[in-house]
Amino acid sequence: MRASLAALALSLVAGGCAVDDDEIASVSAPLQSLADWRPVDGETGKIADVAGLTALSEAFPDSSSVKLRLLNAQLQAGEGALVLDTLNWLNERGYVFSEVARRQIPKLIGEDFAADAAALLLAPPEPVEKSEVVWTVPAEAGLVESVLVDVEEGRIAVTSIATRSLWGTTPNGAWRQVELDGADNLTGIVYDSASGDIWVASGNVDQSDDDVAYFAGLMTVLKGPEGPRVEAPDNVVLSDLHRAIDGTLYASDPLNGGVYFLGPEREAMETLLEPGTIRSPQGLATSEDGKQLYISDYRYGIAIVDLKTRKVSRLSADIPVILDGTDALFRRGNSLVAIQNGTSPMRISQFELSDDGSRVVGHRILEMAHTQWTEPLSGYLGREALYYIGNGQWDKYVAGQLGEGKQPEPTQVRRLPLAD
Repeated sequence: MRASLAALALSLVAGGCAVDDDEIASVSAPLQSLADWRPVDGETGKIADVAGLTALSEAFPDSSSVKLRLLNAQLQAGEGALVLDTLNWLNERGYVFSEVARRQIPKLIGEDFAADAAALLLAPPEPVEKSEVVWTVPAEAGLVESVLVDVEEGRIAVTSIATRSLWGTTPNGAWRQVELDGADNLTGIVYDSASGDIWVASGNVDQSDDDVAYFAGLMTVLKGPEGPRVEAPDNVVLSDLHRAIDGTLYASDPLNGGVYFLGPEREAMETLLEPGTIRSPQGLATSEDGKQLYISDYRYGIAIVDLKTRKVSRLSADIPVILDGTDALFRRGNSLVAIQNGTSPMRISQFELSDDGSRVVGHRILEMAHTQWTEPLSGYLGREALYYIGNGQWDKYVAGQLGEGKQPEPTQVRRLPLAD
């Protein structure tokens, strides 16, 4: 172990963690209008015909991923008029195709529709850049995934998938690596104000073929090897992690599709949603009143789970927006802040919610197409700013190993101010 756990504790929680979900929660009205959530799984991703994808698009009307699949099917079927309808949907929501696609689509659609299609294909927008780099994680940390910030003390800890460890700053600003016994890829990280400890998710997220049986589940950081650990259910790979107001920890499995929780008593992981309802659950955020859980499905949109009945509905939109492609998700008052690295251009959005939390009624782009981004990843929401990883390095790794000719770079942690 390259640094003591006590040193990490000192660097992270001296003076307490400055922001916790409790401090930004308020009471909202109960959900009134709910849109149905169509269960999705691996077979849903195989739908390729126009009729099937049209129905899927109607079920997920705010998913650019589904619209792009539909567009491809319409082009193959020679449905020029329908292609224009789909291109118009993407245009209204600011979707930008690659330069190659902007050249090819007018040719593929046919002469009668080519000019109209070309007019709907947006050029790359001017970047929206409002953040600044506040920490730079050493390149030795490799593939950094999540961030925990002590705003008052100006210190940070990040999880590393590549090194299976934590990296944090000490009181003098130096970086230290903390290895946790038996840890696998470390991803989600949260501060638990009730226990004064930090929880991290450990699992084979990079799908490497390991000879060693690493720990899969949730583990604490500050109490050493004897600190609490809770195993994940069999064949479950936990990643994103969220602490609710009541102390419950929620965790998503983006590889297999399930969502799980660990109650305040910290006894055993339980299943909230079995695989087959959400295809790739990622970011998690509880509602203002703590009664609902928002879950971003990377390909289909944002689901809402009633935590009492476990009924799943879909966050709908009163305005033209894209709700899929969301990696990290946070709640700020009666709005959701989404890091959307799965759409084009990549962006960080803030979605204003209806009073009952069931619909998007307003949308602001906080950042977009930043020239220093490679892939914005997860982060930490403070009272006045979002802290997030700006240059994710997933493209450098294959099954846990650096690709040929690839080298890790220092990771930028950026601070994005948020207006009231």
